[in-house]
Amino acid sequence: MAFGIRKQELKRWKEKVKTGEIAFITHFWYDARFPYYTTVAKVGCNDLEKLLAWGTKYQLRPEWVHKHDSFLHFDLLGEKQKEVLRKEGIDERVKRFRL
Repeated sequence: MAFGIRKQELKRWKEKVKTGEIAFITHFWYDARFPYYTTVAKVGCNDLEKLLAWGTKYQLRPEWVHKHDSFLHFDLLGEKQKEVLRKEGIDERVKRFRL
C-alpha cells in the first residue's frame, strides 16, 4: 500500500517509463512481508534491456524486475534504496523520506 505520493509525481513517472527512460519514484509503503521498511523506490523503464543494463550497475538481478501493469520496474528497499538514490544524485528523496 502506497502513501505520500503526489498524483503529478506518479503521472510523470509513468510517462517517463512508457517512453523508455530510466525513471525513479519514491513513496511511503507498507507490506506485512517487509515490516522493517517504510519506503520503497521504484526504478522503471519499459525498455527491458535498458532496465536490466542499468540494474547491473547496482547488482540487481533480472528476476527482480516487476512486470505488472506494463510498467517494468525494480523495487528498492532499505540500504540499497538509499545507496542507489545517492549514487544517482537524487539526494532530495533521501532527505524527504528521511532515509
